Amino acid sequence: MLIVGIAGGTGSGKTTVVRKVMEKLPDEDVIVIPQDAYYKDNGQISLEERQKINFDHPDSLEFSLLIDQLNRLKLGYNIEMPVYSYLTCLRAKETIIVRPARVVLVEGILILADSGLREILDIKVFVDADADDRLGRVIQRDIVERGRSLMTVLQRYHDTVKPSHLQFIEPSKRYADIIIPGGGENQVGIEVLISIIEKHLI
Repeated sequence: MLIVGIAGGTGSGKTTVVRKVMEKLPDEDVIVIPQDAYYKDNGQISLEERQKINFDHPDSLEFSLLIDQLNRLKLGYNIEMPVYSYLTCLRAKETIIVRPARVVLVEGILILADSGLREILDIKVFVDADADDRLGRVIQRDIVERGRSLMTVLQRYHDTVKPSHLQFIEPSKRYADIIIPGGGENQVGIEVLISIIEKHLI
């Protein structure tokens, strides 16, 4: 099993990179494990308090569960991946059964920020993008997909997203084996990553 970590700032184009990689690989050979599924369950606090959580801080994630489940996949076991809702900031009662595959793409902003997780990644990728471009994508995504107002998105970006990016995400770039500048539009960088994965499959 080849485990590929794909990190980068919010709105950098990680999802686009993952999609383009998956388009080139047989469906049965690759699975995606999103970091977002492993946010801690916050059922013990009110919705108002949950909406103030800094989801760009490593403390918001249950890395131990993600690492344990990746190790179980490596051993050939199915896992029950959590389902997390950004609307309620809670884990759902249902889970998603994920079966082992030859390639596992682990995608998320803080994938390279945890030393324990880095140890089990075979390839570490950082998707880099201009801050203004990232902000534009964040505004569009959070309004359309997460039901937030423009002012809420901008306030959150100023209060938590940008500071956390500078403190945790940008510094994690130094651990990357491959850096893809320009986000999901860098076809050459994506092709390099695909070719490395394909060599593993052969």
